[in-house]
Amino acid sequence: MAERFHLSDEERDARIPSGSATYIGNRSGWAMTFLTKARLIEKVVRGTYRITDDGRSFLTRFPDAIRVADLQALPGWEEAWGNRVPGESSTPGPITVGAPPVAANATPEDRIDSALAELDAVLRKDLLDAILEKPPRFFEELVLEVLGALGYGGTSADSLQHTGGSGDEGIDGVINEDALGLDKLMLQAKRYRPDRKVDREAIQAFVGSLVMKGVDRGVFITTSSFADTAKELVSRPSGPRVVLIDGKRLVELMIEKGIGVRTKKSMALRELDRNYFDDE
Repeated sequence: MAERFHLSDEERDARIPSGSATYIGNRSGWAMTFLTKARLIEKVVRGTYRITDDGRSFLTRFPDAIRVADLQALPGWEEAWGNRVPGESSTPGPITVGAPPVAANATPEDRIDSALAELDAVLRKDLLDAILEKPPRFFEELVLEVLGALGYGGTSADSLQHTGGSGDEGIDGVINEDALGLDKLMLQAKRYRPDRKVDREAIQAFVGSLVMKGVDRGVFITTSSFADTAKELVSRPSGPRVVLIDGKRLVELMIEKGIGVRTKKSMALRELDRNYFDDE
């Protein structure tokens, strides 16, 4: 199929969102499954199929393209997918669980990936909303916990110190990377609404605080985003090194480290192990 449609190397190597297969491999596999269920092709041996008489007849009706919707109209299609028993009446309506996808270009894995992406987007928004509802001190302690989960700080109880409050001089937290506190990382946390970007002046003030305290590394974390001028400032090679973490990256790290989230349901997606059934 790749040769017939003159696919580029990039198109041949493109992978589905889960990363478990290439698009062309995934689509070809499901196409063979659909055509087999519709009894338009039949398996001869592993990796080899042949067209049936029904398939030849069907091909004369649809010489240019075959859609899933065309296959769904065939007698016995629903029974082949296990949704109905023979003789059961069928009425138009949404495809039920276990049936092939409604969209012509979608596979069941696509539908799973789409649903997971939708749930993930809702979770990310809910996380940011929950953070914004809490007082500033909660956010300052949260980002310390996130950095600690990433491996920053030592094993002692005072390796992660919350310093936010009046007179903090723009420093909300200090992370001691060694027992003597000689190697330090300082951070600032800004709990901003999504429409309010952190500007260059805020980053300049933070850098100034780092210089004044003799610290050469810092992390600036916000629930919103950073102005381009702020990003440009930290990209300069001189001065303290500052890493910017916006709201999007923050919730990604929280989800990755299991902070503020819990697993509601776990599912295993299984497929046939063809090696098990190989003829030796």
